[in-house]
Amino acid sequence: MDSDWRMWSRRDLLAEGMGRRGIQHAVEDGWLVRARRDRYLASTAPAELIRAVRVGGRLTCLALLRLLDVFVLTGGGLHVHMPPNASRMRSPSDRATPLAGRGSREVVLHWVPLLRSLGADDPRVHLVDALAHAVCCQPARHAVATLDNALHRGLVGEPEIAEVFAALPSKYRIVRALLDRRAESGTESLMRLMVRAAGATYDLQVVIDGVGRVDLLVDGWLVIECDSEEFHSSWHQQLKDRRRDLALAQRGYVTWRVTAAQIMYQPEEVAAGLRGLLAARRGGR
Repeated sequence: MDSDWRMWSRRDLLAEGMGRRGIQHAVEDGWLVRARRDRYLASTAPAELIRAVRVGGRLTCLALLRLLDVFVLTGGGLHVHMPPNASRMRSPSDRATPLAGRGSREVVLHWVPLLRSLGADDPRVHLVDALAHAVCCQPARHAVATLDNALHRGLVGEPEIAEVFAALPSKYRIVRALLDRRAESGTESLMRLMVRAAGATYDLQVVIDGVGRVDLLVDGWLVIECDSEEFHSSWHQQLKDRRRDLALAQRGYVTWRVTAAQIMYQPEEVAAGLRGLLAARRGGR
């Protein structure tokens, strides 16, 4: 494990030959951070890891998934898994300050038993546990997008997904039924769910002769492209997109480009636009 993602006890550091004075100097010089009593991390460790250890547990759920670049849309906050015997919980910003209550919107505590155990030197939970926690902490459609993304990137497979849902209450089974690893981004997953809710048929990552792959093909005629600023903001890319749109029009397809930001933050407006297009087609307009 990379030292940036490792946690040491004082005993661990002594066993590695640092010495008591060496530990003190490492903290004073900023090489090590004493997150809480007998828990040290490298100063280069992600801040969220240090904050979770300072509270008294391990990083999990949405906070860990964001750190791993797994798609997460819902809110912020620090999510910490707590051992059943946890005590002396501290503020994530100050190890001398007790944690107010048993969590808040800023600090979400998870007390459920872990599915998989990691070594004592790991300040995070296993990805399988983080995904299980994330299903419970998000609206269903956001959870679908998160799990789709983890599947598409190969971070988990069907056995891990089965393990996640075996540990969850039966009410979450609908989420599993909606998963599709073909979605190349979280916004594609969200868009797909809007299409499904509108009662239309669809397919993902369809290859059209002379054009290439498109994100979604709806009812056999509407091509929906989910554009992110990262890949579609340059003028060169916009010209390329327009050439694709023209080629699609020549083949009888209608192209609708929706930005990732619109899908994530204006879902009602996007869903209304989709219904308008489908209604126009069905009405012969």
